[in-house]
Parts: sequence; structure tokens; C-alpha cells
Amino acid sequence: MTDFPLARIRNNMARKEFDQFEAVSAAVRGDAGYNAAIAVKALGGPGAPRFHKVLIDQTFKTALEADQAAEQQLAHLSGVDEEGELLW
Repeated sequence: MTDFPLARIRNNMARKEFDQFEAVSAAVRGDAGYNAAIAVKALGGPGAPRFHKVLIDQTFKTALEADQAAEQQLAHLSGVDEEGELLW
């Protein structure tokens, strides 16, 4: 899990809520384009979300394409553990 300063979250991003966390689809800018990511933040808590890259071996030309891929992965997410790690 890493903090990505250039990560973006769309206004109409996909979102899933769990017991203590919410997870949203996102795109992270990299050297070769954009990566799909899932951002995790404590429900009702302060602080910035933490971004988890998904589909590590794929890059996308646009943030929208990366976010759409992240949205598909978010549909498979079964939860978030106590440390904010993704559970599949």
C-alpha cells in the first residue's frame, strides 16, 4: 500500500462501503500512463485515502480508462481488513 500524490478520483467513481472503511475506484499516474487503483479511507475518519494499485502489469492511456478498470476490480473486492488492506 502506497500513497500516490498524483492519484485522481473521479466525481462519479465507483464506491463500496464496508464496516470501517470505504473503497473507491481511482487512477494513479505513472511514467508510462495511468494505473488502475482502489483508494481506501476510514469511514468518517480524517486523513487522505491510501491507494492500492490493482492490475499491476497494465497501464492505460487515460485516467478514465484506468478508473473504469479499477471499477471492475472493485466489484470483486470482498472487504478491507483492519489495516486497510484489500481482501479479495
